[in-house]
Amino acid sequence: MPRIQAASVADHRAQQRAALLDAAHELLAEGDAANVTFAAVARRTGLARNSVYKYFSDRRELLTEVVRQAAPRWTERIHTALAAAGADPEKRVAAYVTAQLEMVRDGEHRIARASADTQDTAALRAGADAAHRALLDPLIDTLHDLGDDTPLRTARLLQGLVNAAITALEAGDDYAAVTDRAVRLAVAALAGLTTDPLPR
Repeated sequence: MPRIQAASVADHRAQQRAALLDAAHELLAEGDAANVTFAAVARRTGLARNSVYKYFSDRRELLTEVVRQAAPRWTERIHTALAAAGADPEKRVAAYVTAQLEMVRDGEHRIARASADTQDTAALRAGADAAHRALLDPLIDTLHDLGDDTPLRTARLLQGLVNAAITALEAGDDYAAVTDRAVRLAVAALAGLTTDPLPR
């Protein structure tokens, strides 16, 4: 048993769990979920492989938790960008789009898009879906302030635009060009909130 280097057993367990998650994050960020095995995570933390089972019942739980724990970093970047944009709705929506594409450029989004087989994809999606729901919250607030009577619906549609831009970047398209076009389209879409609905 590793020597306890914390104030209590509970602190020690928390530190060990955090170390395992950090190791799994590093492996997942390399782009292939198949790399995240209990053996590989144990090697990176200096623990025995069977020790990982004390913290996670299986790989699915581990993968889901890695992506889930990344969400606060993502939402913090979004909130910081929106705060810097001030109260102007167009600037806030532009900041929302730009901040997400910056995360893609910086590789932060990679863990949610790592290549995976069918079983791993389900685990990654479970964590990523929770993260994406959290990302929508600041946009929903902005749309509500704008007078949108269905801000969740609009936020989901605008996020679809962001997702398309992310796909373009991951396919190798130019970052500056994609970001500029995505921001322009998102800001232009706001005009639709103040016009009469199209005839059906």
